[in-house]
Amino acid sequence: MKYIIAVIQPDRLESVVEALSEEKLDLMTVSEVLGRGRQKGVAEVYRSHVQPGSLLRKVKIEIALQADKVPQAIDAIKRGAYTGNIGDGKIFVLDLSDCIRIRTGETGESALA
Repeated sequence: MKYIIAVIQPDRLESVVEALSEEKLDLMTVSEVLGRGRQKGVAEVYRSHVQPGSLLRKVKIEIALQADKVPQAIDAIKRGAYTGNIGDGKIFVLDLSDCIRIRTGETGESALA
């Protein structure tokens, strides 16, 4: 099992969700977050407002999935998030040692879907 964390531009969220859905990867958690990378200290325009400062609005997508589905998920996230500009985001892939479905007590991969 793997755990994918992707940090992307907020305006690319719908494109990423659509790309993941095309791969039948519909289970995810999405959070609005603040962060910075190479853009540090650069004012950004977000929904027609200039955002000064060192922290910029981002979206974090978290996905737990079977290891064999990781390449499809990464490809979908890259397709949906890509603009070619600095700030397109990052994808992190971590090992997931276990997953427990609270309602049924299922563990491991059977608890993922």
